[in-house]
Amino acid sequence: MTETTSTTPKNTEKDSAPEFRIQRVYLKDLSLEQPNTPQILLVAEEPQIKVEIDISVLPLTEGLFEVAVMGTVTAEVDSKVLFLVEAKQAGIFEFINIPPEQVDPMLGITCPTILYPYLRSNIADVISRAGFQPIHLNEINFHGMYEHRLMQAQADAAKTSGGADESKIILPH
Repeated sequence: MTETTSTTPKNTEKDSAPEFRIQRVYLKDLSLEQPNTPQILLVAEEPQIKVEIDISVLPLTEGLFEVAVMGTVTAEVDSKVLFLVEAKQAGIFEFINIPPEQVDPMLGITCPTILYPYLRSNIADVISRAGFQPIHLNEINFHGMYEHRLMQAQADAAKTSGGADESKIILPH
């Protein structure tokens, strides 16, 4: 009895299998400002907290992207800034044999979901080191954020291209 084995299909399958790799996760930028100290520290009111989160994507090479999640936390007392923390947590992600229509959602949902816990930790740590109670940021639905941005982009595209495709019929007001 003779066995025949073929390595070609296995190698071909391995070479064309989709792969997603995290190359590196790193803190790209972190700043803390306390512009009104020490006077503001004597005020006994609860601070008002404002949090802003954003995402950026930078293509590096074919299939290699830097994704960054930026967070800004501002605490104010009596309309004066108690502290301001700005942080940018980034990562380098590699996409191999992944269809282009799947890369964009992964860049907008999967990668930020991986990075966000690091950002939350770094922001809470720097606030604590500044002498304040740490602020633990809430979880974020990056899928919802991605869908919202898609709808916004489609609406903006419809506004800019809509004029060229619309008929020239003017309706009375």
